[in-house]
Amino acid sequence: MEFLKYCNLVFAALFFLCCCTQIVYIPVSLFFRKKKTPAPPAPLHRFAVLICARNEEKVIGSLLRTVKEQDYPGTVIPFVLADNCTDGTASAAREAGAIVYTRTDPEKIGKGYALDALLSHLRADYPEGFDGYFVFDADNLLSPSFVTGIDRVFSAGHDIVTGLRCSKNPTDNWVSAGYTLHFLRGCRFLNEPRDVLGVSAAVNGTGFFFSRRIAGAMGGWRYYLLTEDTQFSADMILRGEKIAYCPDAVFYDEQPVSFRQSWRQRLRWAKGFLQVFGKYGASLFTGALRGSFSCFDMLTAACPVFLLSALSLLTNIGTILVGLISGVGLLSSLLSFGKLLLSMYLASFAVGALVLLAEWKHIAGKPIRKLFMPFCYPLFLFTFLPITVQAVFCRVEWKPIEHTGRKTEE
Repeated sequence: MEFLKYCNLVFAALFFLCCCTQIVYIPVSLFFRKKKTPAPPAPLHRFAVLICARNEEKVIGSLLRTVKEQDYPGTVIPFVLADNCTDGTASAAREAGAIVYTRTDPEKIGKGYALDALLSHLRADYPEGFDGYFVFDADNLLSPSFVTGIDRVFSAGHDIVTGLRCSKNPTDNWVSAGYTLHFLRGCRFLNEPRDVLGVSAAVNGTGFFFSRRIAGAMGGWRYYLLTEDTQFSADMILRGEKIAYCPDAVFYDEQPVSFRQSWRQRLRWAKGFLQVFGKYGASLFTGALRGSFSCFDMLTAACPVFLLSALSLLTNIGTILVGLISGVGLLSSLLSFGKLLLSMYLASFAVGALVLLAEWKHIAGKPIRKLFMPFCYPLFLFTFLPITVQAVFCRVEWKPIEHTGRKTEE
């Protein structure tokens, strides 16, 4: 029992170290909101919208319609790369007004390779370049003022900006509810307080922008890990860049409702986080020692927290099994395990409830269904534990999620 007690203390200390910044961000987000400062006068910009789509003919037209309906008076041109498609994605995108390229490469699979190919086409066909580039997934829908909001932040001097990610289908079931709270938490309780405190935010897969200068510095898209968004964020922070956050740039995407699809996607996330931590962990740690809080924050974000939690649970289960065999310390081990599970459930429920209350207006659906969402969040987080353990031992391939074309309720 003493062994288990000390193990749990060690795990608790490591977990607190990884989450300490996130704990500090909560009161910052609740009580300190960044004032919207008007952008300095600037000429209208010329933007490119980058969309890499694989078998997305059901949803690509809806996204391109919302791109056309932007209230930004400057130039916004959508480009679609139909990547290893076996359906009518390319023709659907052309019909919706996009400039379309196609790519077939069975060896280099993944969004990172697709983005690199699309940027290569643009460098060849548009040598004059663009002032900036937006990245979206094919299932996204944009609020009419998305580009205007990003442009305001860009014109104020920020070369990388990420928006507010909302869900089309938050109350379909416990899976989509968990995703919704997860992404909203990342925006409201991570990226927004980071922006308030002058710390770099992190891009979250889609709905972000980078300028011509950043595109030139990258020399193409060179991020091919399973979580290319986290890799991009880590690399930019190590280069001394600051990623800004714009809560006015609201967009929606469709969340999985199938547990099987969700497991597969989150397995890719877990493996990708491990890849990023292995590739950039040492550099981020060095940057943190040199006084970069953004490096420290990114290091704790990339640290496999769920792996620590899984190891803690496995240690407790192992101790219980030893107690069953030997008959010594079984009751105390069970009580300790029960307290651990209860504390994890209550903490995740509290976070889910806080996100729901803070972002109620950004969550579509009937109020009675929304009230059940915090009860789903612990289950969503708990299933990350076996997923993370699996990610340690298995090889993971990049596979897209199939979307149905569901529209958001506004």
